[in-house]
Amino acid sequence: MAQQDDVFKKIVSHAKEYGFVFPSSEIYDGLSAVYDYGQNGVELKNNIKRYWWDAMTLLHENIVGIDSAIFMHPTIWKASGHVDAFNDPLIDNRDSKKRYRADVLIEDQMAKYDDKIAKEVAKAAKRFGDAFDEAQFRTTNARVLDLQARRDALHERYSKAMNANDLAELRQIILDEEIVCPISGTKNWTEVRQFNLMFKTEMGSTADGSMTVYLRPETAQGIFVNYLNVQKTGRMRIPFGIAQIGKAFRNEIVARQFIFRMREFEQMEMQFFVRPGEELKWFQQWKEWRLKWHKALGMGDDKYRYHDHEKLAHYANAATDIEFLMPFGFKEVEGIHSRTNFDLSQHQKFSGKKIEYFDPELNQSYTPYVIETSIGVDRMFLSVLCSAFDEEQLPNGETRTVLHLPAPLAPVKCAVLPLVRKDGLPEKAREIVDELKFDFATHYEEKDAIGKRYRRQDAIGTPFCITVDHQTLEDNTVTLRERDSMEQTRVAVDDLHKLIHDRVSLASLLRKLR
Repeated sequence: MAQQDDVFKKIVSHAKEYGFVFPSSEIYDGLSAVYDYGQNGVELKNNIKRYWWDAMTLLHENIVGIDSAIFMHPTIWKASGHVDAFNDPLIDNRDSKKRYRADVLIEDQMAKYDDKIAKEVAKAAKRFGDAFDEAQFRTTNARVLDLQARRDALHERYSKAMNANDLAELRQIILDEEIVCPISGTKNWTEVRQFNLMFKTEMGSTADGSMTVYLRPETAQGIFVNYLNVQKTGRMRIPFGIAQIGKAFRNEIVARQFIFRMREFEQMEMQFFVRPGEELKWFQQWKEWRLKWHKALGMGDDKYRYHDHEKLAHYANAATDIEFLMPFGFKEVEGIHSRTNFDLSQHQKFSGKKIEYFDPELNQSYTPYVIETSIGVDRMFLSVLCSAFDEEQLPNGETRTVLHLPAPLAPVKCAVLPLVRKDGLPEKAREIVDELKFDFATHYEEKDAIGKRYRRQDAIGTPFCITVDHQTLEDNTVTLRERDSMEQTRVAVDDLHKLIHDRVSLASLLRKLR
């Protein structure tokens, strides 16, 4: 675990050094859990969003997009349950004066049991070598069995407390497990209490005329209140979906792990409206399709897993997460939920407006059921970055830091590098840039030796480097260097566009989803 922590620290440092992510307001000592995306980060982020958007709206004739406002009528959040139920269980340590989420403390404790089991397995594997049978070891070793039993008992107790919203029991679990404050090292805990995560502000120019509004904690409600507008103006027939990408805001008390959990973040959500009774069929289909979307990036199928929810939200009858293996363990990057007809029914009730759908095939009106796919852009960004980061040992003994980014997502698709800054090479390199820049994000760089320039491009994940040398002036060919293999081939300038396009276009990813 310590080694993985070191890797994560390197990734965070790399993200800042190479213009991917900066701490927000850094010259004023920063703002906790708020980050800015740099020149390379914003391009990677936009490419992720484009991949998602095109996969939804281009590959599905019955899915369209909207962009709803961040500010919405405050009654929307009453109807959705956020005013009354959008809470985290918080606990304070009296000695350190630090506040924590009680559920996170307990989940971290379960993770410690998992780590201890993994260490026992790793030690045994090293001791027995090829003869090691992991399955047998896990079911017979006394130490592992004891740890697993304690972990399972904690998990069962924790699940019951969360489902029952039993705050006293959550505190008792923390005491019984002897969980200490990471800062003070003491167990001097307060009672557990609920804390609403929504940010409030006032809308209006005068104190008497102002109205309390909220920064939206999710983008889904903007889709629900516009569902009938889209259905009527787009002449949509069920089943159909509405997609949206937008900012959301949550006053997270325990914001941590870089951009994994932030107070200002971005979501990519699609709400798919279906007939009542067909929702679980569609839930299964979207669950499979969304995992396929992730795996098409080629970051390793073994890095993904489903995690079915034991505690369902008040609006759901089925829910699962797609988790990705981060340096700090498997973590949720996307959720797929069967939300039933809760949201539309609530908005019909609170608004007094009829928002049912008339189904011409059934000749009846009903409130549609909804399947939601919701993915955090920032978490997706982090999973791509963590998967791509590599410190690669070269045959000559050197180490190169490289981002093996999926080529269609890379912030820079190709870099054009004149071998020297004379003899007409920079001018020829500029000509090539001018031809490629209309279709690809293209860098021109002439400073330092060619090897150093290659390393800089490796560090930001550029799939191709194009070196212009004296032979280029003779036969109009260049050296094309591929990032991952570092192979260099001589190609005609006229062939560059096709060679690059075949590797870096989003269409190459989308075709995998057919």
